[in-house]
Amino acid sequence: MKKVFAIILALTLLFGSSHLQHIEVAAEIENNLLTNGGFETDFYQDASWQVSEVNWDNITINATGEDSVEGHAVNYWVRDTATEEESFTISQVVSSLPAGSYQLSVRSMGGSKNEAGEVALFAGSNKADPVATTGWGNWETNSLTFEVTEDTKDLKVGATISGKPNAWGNLDNFQLVSIDEQTPQPVPADIFVERVEGIAKDFIKGVDVSSILSLEQSGVTFYNEKGQKQDIFTTLAESGVNYVRVRVWNNPYDAEGNGYGGGNNDLDKAIEIGKRATANGMKLLVDFHYSDFWADPAKQQAPKAWQGLSFEDKKQALYQYTKDSLQAILNQGIDIGMVQVGNETNGGIAGEDDWTHMSALFNEGSRAIREIDPNILIALHFTNPETTGRYANIAQTLAENEVDYDVFASSYYPFWHGSLENLTNVLKHVADTYDKQVMVAETSYTYTEEDGDGHGNTAPKDSGQTLNYPISVQGQANALRDVFEAVVNVGEAGIGVFYWEPAWLPVGDPDHIDIESNQALWEKYGSGWATSYAADYDPEDAGEWYGGSAVDNQALFDFYGKPLPSLNVFKYLDTGAISERQIDQIDEISLSYHLGEEITLPSTVTVLYNDGSEEAIEVSWDQEALEKAKAGGEGSYTITGTIDGGLPVQAYLTIQSKNYVQNPSFEDADTSMWNLTFANGLPPHASIKENKSNSKTGNYSLDFWSDSNIDFKIEQTVTGLEPGYYRLSMSLQGGDAEDAEMFLFASTSERNYRVNTAVDGWVNWKTPIMEEILVTDGSLTIGASITAEPGAWGTIDDFQLQKIADYQQTIDTTVLNELIEKAKKVKKRDVTVASFQALQKAIQQAEVSIATITTDKELKQALAELENAIRALEEASTEPVPEDQEKITDSERESEIEEKEMNRDQEGFVHTSEEREKALPNTATNQYNLMVIGLLLLLLGFASYFYNQRKNKMKE
Repeated sequence: MKKVFAIILALTLLFGSSHLQHIEVAAEIENNLLTNGGFETDFYQDASWQVSEVNWDNITINATGEDSVEGHAVNYWVRDTATEEESFTISQVVSSLPAGSYQLSVRSMGGSKNEAGEVALFAGSNKADPVATTGWGNWETNSLTFEVTEDTKDLKVGATISGKPNAWGNLDNFQLVSIDEQTPQPVPADIFVERVEGIAKDFIKGVDVSSILSLEQSGVTFYNEKGQKQDIFTTLAESGVNYVRVRVWNNPYDAEGNGYGGGNNDLDKAIEIGKRATANGMKLLVDFHYSDFWADPAKQQAPKAWQGLSFEDKKQALYQYTKDSLQAILNQGIDIGMVQVGNETNGGIAGEDDWTHMSALFNEGSRAIREIDPNILIALHFTNPETTGRYANIAQTLAENEVDYDVFASSYYPFWHGSLENLTNVLKHVADTYDKQVMVAETSYTYTEEDGDGHGNTAPKDSGQTLNYPISVQGQANALRDVFEAVVNVGEAGIGVFYWEPAWLPVGDPDHIDIESNQALWEKYGSGWATSYAADYDPEDAGEWYGGSAVDNQALFDFYGKPLPSLNVFKYLDTGAISERQIDQIDEISLSYHLGEEITLPSTVTVLYNDGSEEAIEVSWDQEALEKAKAGGEGSYTITGTIDGGLPVQAYLTIQSKNYVQNPSFEDADTSMWNLTFANGLPPHASIKENKSNSKTGNYSLDFWSDSNIDFKIEQTVTGLEPGYYRLSMSLQGGDAEDAEMFLFASTSERNYRVNTAVDGWVNWKTPIMEEILVTDGSLTIGASITAEPGAWGTIDDFQLQKIADYQQTIDTTVLNELIEKAKKVKKRDVTVASFQALQKAIQQAEVSIATITTDKELKQALAELENAIRALEEASTEPVPEDQEKITDSERESEIEEKEMNRDQEGFVHTSEEREKALPNTATNQYNLMVIGLLLLLLGFASYFYNQRKNKMKE
């Protein structure tokens, strides 16, 4: 019977290719690197496969036989005429193969036992052990996995088949595929999302929805993408969220049971939120604030019940509270994956601000968690990664104090916390140096500038924020996606990102905001960030600024509860997403000109598309509005324009008086006009840095921080100023500088000016101003001086020096007038003609000068000229009377003398009734003349003295 079957099979193999009808089948398996791997075409004709090392007298091979997995297959038979085992090789050459991991496989079926065929796969020098066929219809997959360490050309792959006489078999579906992780293709969506390369399958994609219960109590409803009402936790899970974070306050209520707001998040609410998260397949992160209300860098107040406890009792209280709370949550079947010991604990926790005490409290929380479940991750949470050295110092302190924790968590809000590159670097330093996992515990970004509940939002702001993404749904999606990438770029230690409060929506009707109605809901259910009852616990902040949601425009749902496309970023991180290309943002134009400068608007504006591409597009401006602005002079103006398609664009134009400070905001690369000096012995601790969130305007500011004393001065000398009065100002922000001396100063050649200032918090910009700085000689030195204790930080920006009034100097000419009057008393007959004429000329010039003198210099010159003329007076010599001159008789002379004696004043001067002049008497002796001249010189000395005294008083 076997012989009959062998004969039939041989005939089939011999004639099958000519007489059997070919069957068309589907395309070969995707990503197969081999040609004709399913043997659907005759490889003898297309040379897709090569058969070698074969004794054709003893082996029959059919290239397109039947009895296949699908379609055709290779049939082989070792003829019964063979006397020993025969073999052959079927192979194909792959022209190019990149480095990587690969798998070669083939489907095989054939005879059994003595009629079995043995198939041994190979790829270059890599060979698999032979695998025998096991009988008719028993299709099995043979495979060979191998590595290509470098890009390879002309790699030979295939199989060697061997068998005894009458051995037979079929081969089908030869495949060579890369087994490196296949890059998924982006999915169609409403937004563009670039896939994050290297993101782990278990990467945390979390949200903090702590306010959700109070929002639902306030009437807020949530929907799915189809517009149907749906549990928000289900919607979150469908969008790719796998973790939920919930804050826990010890007792967020006053003595009458009124909630402080912010969700009134006590332990009971954490349990309810945890149940709903677990029911939807998401893990829970429990965020213990160890406070009765918000804990952040500005405040870390101990719970009311812990106030007054000794430190040892507080440690025990924190330990027991942590342990009891976690056990209560776990008792409800909630899947806790991580616990946060404190919230944004940069400088305190539970009322303690000493790092030794803080570290001890951290360890008490950790001890409780380890005892409950050692598999729960322990996280410590900090913020302000943009501050140089902050995270490195914190991590070092934690290590030195032997604090037990697993995850170093950071807040990161793009508009406040610096660059993503810096975030990656500071987290990677902690991860690599101290073998810790790292993550972002809070992030968010705005999708609209609108406010939905009447309570102001934290972003966007006109200053102190970096808005590198469009304020749009696409911009929000890009911001979130990029934070994920920054953490992934840390490496395996980067484990996740949480979006903060993506569902803190407006209560009431966002289209018709009723503040009173909203306030009633916030007060009743705690659905705003704080209620008025919080004044009981936090009077300075929450008690004064209580109200609604400050982040409703940063939610991942619109104001009506429908999910935004940006919510799906969580699931698009793995695949990427593509959408129809459209304009996402038209850059607004901000221009500043000084009076007198030519004002022009740009001919094009930059358009940003939702796929991230940019394009310059021509714009048409409202020329009439522009001309009105030019004519209007100093002020701020908005000029509208349109681009193709009628889309609007705006230009914000500011016309201002000239700022005489060079590079006033440190935006220019050339900073040589500024002189930055440090006190003796102190290392540099201030420098010009690029950080838009720390800058009042632009991207740069003068940044200072040090863990040692701070003492520096930044100054610039401005020259070429016109005489006049000037106003000087600067902007300053910072913190941790309680005992500090900070001032703005200006110095002229005649006077020093100074105004003190201080800092009291991040982006709380202070603007000290000095008015009426008098500049008369064209030069002014301006600047700032900062002296503070270690740990102080801040930035200086936007120096402004503007002329506010011309200088009309008032010159006191009293001294010159007095000197003129004295000079007029000199009688011409008592001095030489030449010197008298010179004096008269000097008097006339001085009288003219009085009307035109405008400066001290001019007054000094007029005084000097008159003084010189007086000093140059020469006494007239006694000479004989010329013959032609009438002689005066003795009686006439005596009569003249007698008349002059009657008119002589107390100073020895005489007054004639005819000329009303003052002169020395004719009968004066030489000694008397000298005395009068000496008296004049003495008067000159007094005049100079009184002049200098008046000038000094003017300076004061």
